[in-house]
Amino acid sequence: MKKIVIYILLGLWLAACSNAVTSPEPVDEWPHIYPDYIGVTIPATIAPMNFNCIGGEYERVDVTVTGGKSGEVHVNDKVVSFPQEDWEELLEENQGDSLLFTVSVRQNGKWRQYRSFPMYVSTYPIDYGVVYRKLAPGYEVYSKMGIYERDLSTFRERPLLENTMVPGMCMNCHAFNKTKPDHLSLHIRGKNGGTLMQIGKKREMLDTKTDSTLSACVYPYWHPSGEYIAYSVNNTRQSFHAVKDERVEVLDLASDVLVYYPETHELLLSPLLQKKEVFETFPVFSSDGRKLYFCSAEAKPIPEEYKEIRYNLCSIDFNPEDGTFGERVDTLINAAAMKKSISFPRPSYDGKYIMFTLSDYGNFSIWHKEADLWLMNLQDGTLRPMEEVNSDDTESFHNWSSNSRWFVFSSRRGDGLYTRLYLACMDENGKVSKPFLLPQENPWAYYDRLDCSYNVPEFTSEPVKLERRKVERRIVSRKRVPVEVRE
Repeated sequence: MKKIVIYILLGLWLAACSNAVTSPEPVDEWPHIYPDYIGVTIPATIAPMNFNCIGGEYERVDVTVTGGKSGEVHVNDKVVSFPQEDWEELLEENQGDSLLFTVSVRQNGKWRQYRSFPMYVSTYPIDYGVVYRKLAPGYEVYSKMGIYERDLSTFRERPLLENTMVPGMCMNCHAFNKTKPDHLSLHIRGKNGGTLMQIGKKREMLDTKTDSTLSACVYPYWHPSGEYIAYSVNNTRQSFHAVKDERVEVLDLASDVLVYYPETHELLLSPLLQKKEVFETFPVFSSDGRKLYFCSAEAKPIPEEYKEIRYNLCSIDFNPEDGTFGERVDTLINAAAMKKSISFPRPSYDGKYIMFTLSDYGNFSIWHKEADLWLMNLQDGTLRPMEEVNSDDTESFHNWSSNSRWFVFSSRRGDGLYTRLYLACMDENGKVSKPFLLPQENPWAYYDRLDCSYNVPEFTSEPVKLERRKVERRIVSRKRVPVEVRE
């Protein structure tokens, strides 16, 4: 028996020796890895930044990660997968410093060692997780989709709601109040349409369509107090381009902006936001709750002049004491004068910036290859493209972390077809780091097989408390709480 144990141990030792890096050939270039994590800045609580080597066939990869302050993690395998506990300890020890990755790859029995690359560990904390919609490609028929929550410190993903619960259901436009999941709005389209609203332990299914509004409430954004929520109401249609590089267009034939007051189930309207000759959409409140920003365009015939419709960024005062609006609309950014169009404005919660998507025309930039992220400084009014994170493909929907030091955005830069989620850091001086793809346990296998797009990412400061079966029963029931327009 002792001899058997000795032989087993000897075999393991010999196998380990055969996989050890011996006499590596130095290569003066970065390793070819997926995702590209070279030089990125990460939060100290992010999941292990596993990666795959993609520089051709290989037998083995060896990675040593050395902390700038202390600590070391070593992996020798086919896939670079860092142990969770070791990774957490390494990041905790090196906050405010860096990690140095040394990658060696064995090909045709010989080792090659690449130039070591850094990864920076920020002192800025990030929120617990990200909630997003994942959906398979589909146009006229609602394919499988769901709202999912991802714990950013691990690879755990859990479904909050999936449309397999209710056939024919489309879920979209979920929103939390400044990353706090105790305030939730979620729009349901289809046979069981309605707006799910959950505030604390109170849950309702609303019918937000009235005789005075174009449609049910669509694109949401909470007031920082949690007492109001802004929506647009949209008459939306889908169209298809005849050229191969332009696929789908979502058209607003008409749209207005309003505010909902959950306490009294009232819609608050302003004639300045209900003009037939103007399209208004994508409302968001300022960080102090005293302004309502939104996108606004001159109405034009559709589809004849759709490519001439360009949205500016506008604002109107809002008084949270009595729920009233200001007397005029101000234009903050005249994008039409730039021959451009703005969508998805998102103010940082510290009141310093507004991030938005800029494209050539229209308001739904998901399929606009030219769409980029831009930043407006609210202190001095300056604008700039976010060249640190933009690519030559679509950058679109985005959101801020609760401390305004991180942001998440969707991009098609990977293959031009599916949107994936990227995260980046912005320091207190507005300096933006290189973005990184949302980590996965085996990233190449995961993303290569994933036939869904990520959509509408929202940070959440803690796990969402959503009782799926109770919500399902609310959705399939015919009971809806009506809303009315405040006179």
